[in-house]
Amino acid sequence: MPTMTTRGATRPPPTLLVALDLGNTLWKLACRVSPADPPRVRTVPARDLAALAAELAAAKARFRLTPDAPAVSCSEAGRDGFWVHRALTAMGVTSHVVDSASIEGNARRRQTKSDRLDAVALLDKLGRFVGGERRVWSVVHVPSVEEEDRRHLHRELFAVTRERTRVANRIRGLLALHGVVLPAPRRLPRALPEPLRAWDGRPLPPHAAERLTREWHRLTFLRREVRALVAERRRWLRDGDDEVVRMVRRLLALKGVGEVSAWIYTTEFFAWRQFRNRRQVGGAAGLTATTRRSGGTSTEQGISKAGNRYLRALAIELAWSWLRRQPRSALSGWYRQRFANGGGRLRRIGIVALARKLLIALWRYLETGELPAGAALKA
Repeated sequence: MPTMTTRGATRPPPTLLVALDLGNTLWKLACRVSPADPPRVRTVPARDLAALAAELAAAKARFRLTPDAPAVSCSEAGRDGFWVHRALTAMGVTSHVVDSASIEGNARRRQTKSDRLDAVALLDKLGRFVGGERRVWSVVHVPSVEEEDRRHLHRELFAVTRERTRVANRIRGLLALHGVVLPAPRRLPRALPEPLRAWDGRPLPPHAAERLTREWHRLTFLRREVRALVAERRRWLRDGDDEVVRMVRRLLALKGVGEVSAWIYTTEFFAWRQFRNRRQVGGAAGLTATTRRSGGTSTEQGISKAGNRYLRALAIELAWSWLRRQPRSALSGWYRQRFANGGGRLRRIGIVALARKLLIALWRYLETGELPAGAALKA
């Protein structure tokens, strides 16, 4: 498309700005070209890509743009994931997926809200973002289909493990309700002991016994699922030969880094993100401090929790494991010198700081091959 020229200067062609508010049944589209234009707001059925393309073409015609004029869109990250982003990209639209928690908002407790207002508000911020104001929001890094698909194994394992814990706790509660004590109360046996009797030696009431049997069948099934998922992950580690598996193996070579940690660190973080500096690493994990300073007061609110929740929880566990398995490393010495002799709150602050430093050290190790200072490999 030809560009517009004014007194010898080349000006880029006008761009259609599109904000999408994605609902389960309906999508709201707000479009304009410049801030002076009144927004064009339309509704299309959710997931109807033909209707979406038709509305984009109609919006270009409304603002007197050519059919091949560039378009930039934005939408909030949510339940629909990234398929809408990929569909818009296939249509030739430059799409931005935005972190909802990073969007500027009105601080008033009571304010009018509707899908139309949300779409127009997104459109206003998109205009500022395209104009160069990068602090309007945070844009989500979109993984490829393969990178996103690789996460399902361990996320399913997390979900099944949590459900197994819930069922086991329900069984313990049901047994405790009737005064039943198992030989190892902290760990349920592999088979349901027979016969089970209440505190007074009588058989369990029939409905309680039936429910206990059903819950035990669920627990048996979930245990089998957990074993199958763990076996699948180990098969990938044994037989796989792509770059992701090789990265997992490099992390596994370090003392203090287990199979779960190496797998999640790689698939959720290192394998699909390109970091330029250590601040980006800490920020992407949500392990950065959030300090509020005003006048003579200064308050530390804790870590931001803005990053990957799977990795953030694991980073704390890995930090404790690192202290035990790598006591001679520089990071362990740094923690002992600064935090080990303090109170409980200081140690909690220290372990988060150690988790952030360890995450950065592992990133450098994968990028350069240089071991963290004083760290040892597994024998």
